[in-house]
Amino acid sequence: MKTTRRELARLGLAAAAAPMLAAQTKPNSKFGGVQVGANVPYIFRGMPGGADDILKYCLDPSIGLSALELRSRPVEAALGAPAPVGRGGFPGANRAPLTPEQQAERKAAAEALRSWRLSQSMGPFRDFRKKYNDAGVLIEVVKFDGIDGFSDDEIDYSFQLAKALGATALSCEIPVSATKRLGAFAEKHKLMVGYHGHGDITNPEAFGSLSSWERAMSFSKYNGANVDIGHFYAANGFSPAKWIKENHARVTHVHLKDRKANNGPNMPWGEGGTPLIEILQLMKAEKYPFQATIEMEHPVPQGSTVLSELAKCIQYCRDALA
Repeated sequence: MKTTRRELARLGLAAAAAPMLAAQTKPNSKFGGVQVGANVPYIFRGMPGGADDILKYCLDPSIGLSALELRSRPVEAALGAPAPVGRGGFPGANRAPLTPEQQAERKAAAEALRSWRLSQSMGPFRDFRKKYNDAGVLIEVVKFDGIDGFSDDEIDYSFQLAKALGATALSCEIPVSATKRLGAFAEKHKLMVGYHGHGDITNPEAFGSLSSWERAMSFSKYNGANVDIGHFYAANGFSPAKWIKENHARVTHVHLKDRKANNGPNMPWGEGGTPLIEILQLMKAEKYPFQATIEMEHPVPQGSTVLSELAKCIQYCRDALA
């Protein structure tokens, strides 16, 4: 069948319009110059958390997330990594002792994952990055669970993976004393590490107080702070704004959630006491480049959904930064 010139012209116009239409549908969660993102798949609790699922949620018209703190596991799983057993966590977490059988299972799984990691080239990870970037989603921070238990070769791999994904920082939850070792690798790879804080100000290993970050930062200029302003406010009772302003060059990203003081509960945004608006407006005024990362932890109200609550958090940020 012969194609006419008119049909060719129409097809050409359609082909030219396709990239424009794609650009119009790309997500945009940068408001007032502040890049808003989310800690994923963590916030999608109770939902499928594979790499394709995460991207689908980001592109949902009600969400429109254009940047992420992405945990390494969905990335590795998408590329065929064996499943790990258990997870790392912040010091002081209450966990029942492992049985000998559980210890053996965890050790075998860790060895299998280590072997897989050290056999990988970075090409497939760059392809993974391209898939997300082409859809309009940046991977700005990559989070690794249990990285303080990694071998030296695995830590090198972790920094290489983060760079392949386009990240400007790696994040983790490890004891303060372990940041000296990790900071040396951060210097080697010239990539910042953001240490996540919780609410235990009595444990000097737990990043609950400002002095914990200051100690970690003394070990390496690449050791930085992932300031969880909800946990910080709940534990300390005051805003971290002054400290963030004084140390902004060492802040990799902030976690956004709303908690009440005196280690009070997580609340729907606007119902706790956390200075969310103050921090967001500080970031806007000072033009800080780091991500404002939604880490929604309040219970999903009856009749609502995780995505509906996330949409409310994104709108809260949009309004605060208008």
